[in-house]
Amino acid sequence: MPSSHGAAGKQKPPKPDCYHCSYKSSGDLNKPGFVFTADFLLLLLLLLLLLLLLPEQVERLWPGMRVLCSVGLFVGLLHLSSSLLLGAFNIKTFGDTKASNVTLMDIISTVVHRYDVILIQEVRDNDLTATQKLMEHVNKGSSQFSYIVSEPLGRTTYTERYLFLYRQASVSVVKNYTYDDGCESCGTDTFMREPFVVMFSSKSTALPTFTLIPQHTSPDSAVAETDALYDVVTDVRTRWNTNNIVLLGDFNAGCSYVSGSNWEQIRLFTDKSFHWLIPNTADTTVSNTNCPYDRIVVTADMLKGVVQGSAQVYDFMADLKLSQSLALAVSDHFPVEVKLTTSLFAA
Repeated sequence: MPSSHGAAGKQKPPKPDCYHCSYKSSGDLNKPGFVFTADFLLLLLLLLLLLLLLPEQVERLWPGMRVLCSVGLFVGLLHLSSSLLLGAFNIKTFGDTKASNVTLMDIISTVVHRYDVILIQEVRDNDLTATQKLMEHVNKGSSQFSYIVSEPLGRTTYTERYLFLYRQASVSVVKNYTYDDGCESCGTDTFMREPFVVMFSSKSTALPTFTLIPQHTSPDSAVAETDALYDVVTDVRTRWNTNNIVLLGDFNAGCSYVSGSNWEQIRLFTDKSFHWLIPNTADTTVSNTNCPYDRIVVTADMLKGVVQGSAQVYDFMADLKLSQSLALAVSDHFPVEVKLTTSLFAA
C-alpha cells in the first residue's frame, strides 16, 4: 500500500525547512570481539600523552609501548574513517512520473550516492523503465552502481518491487530468493509484500558476507507482518547457514500501527537476540507526524559488524537544504542507515 501515514501518527509542530533531526541508536551495541571504538582510541591517546610527558618512565615500565600505541592509533583512526554505509529508503510511489522529474531525480541520486548499499521501497515499476532511468541518472555514463530487484509483489493489481542499489567496488551479490509466505490466491499468505532476501559479500567489511531482509509492511497488518519476519530469519538461517542478518525497511512500526501491548506480540522484539538499531523515539517521517515507521534490526552475530552508535535517521531535507514541500515531493519518509565496520580486528 502507498505510504500515507499522516492521519495515523502523533502530531508535532511543523518542521522548519532545514531542521535537522537524526537519532543515534539507543540499542545495546556492545559488540563481542575486538573492535576499535572511540573509548579505545581515547585510551591510546592518553597513553601517548604519558609517553610525551614521561617517556623514560613509561619505556622503562613498558618497553616498546610507544611504537605499539602509535601503530594502534593509526589503525584505529583508519578504521573510524572507513566504513560501509547501508540504508533503507521508502521513496513514495517511485515510478515513471517521479523518474521523469529531473529535480526529484537529482535529489534521489544524491541520496543514493551517500550509500554503498541502499534498499528502495515503493517501487511502482512493472516494466523497469523507471528503474533504468534511475540507474542512468545515478551512474551518469559510468557503472559505479548496479542493482538487483524483486518481481512485482502484492495480492492485487497494486504491486511494489524491492530494489537494491549497490556500489560494485564495495560489494557483490552472492545469492537471493523471494520468501515463500503461502498461497496468495488462497488468501493464506502472510505478507502483502513478501521479503526479497539478498546476500551480499564484501572484501572490506569485518563480516565477509551479510544478508538483507527487506520489508514494507501493510499498515493494517504491521504487527503480524513484523512478527512474521522472525520466521523469515529462521528460513534464511536454515537455507543459507548464516546469522549475519539485517532486517530493514518501512515496518510501519510505530504510532497507531504498532503500540503498547502490540510489542509483546512481535517475536522479533521480544527475542533479545535481535537488536533494534532505530529506536521508538526516532522520527522517520518528513511530514509533521512523529513516528518511527522505518527500522533496522540486526541479529546478535551481525551486531559484531556494526559500527557502534552509527544507526540513525538521515534527514535529507536538512542536509540538502530543501523546503519541506520539495522534500515531500521526493518522499514522506527519511532514510534510515547504519555503518558496517571495515576493521580487520573485528571478531
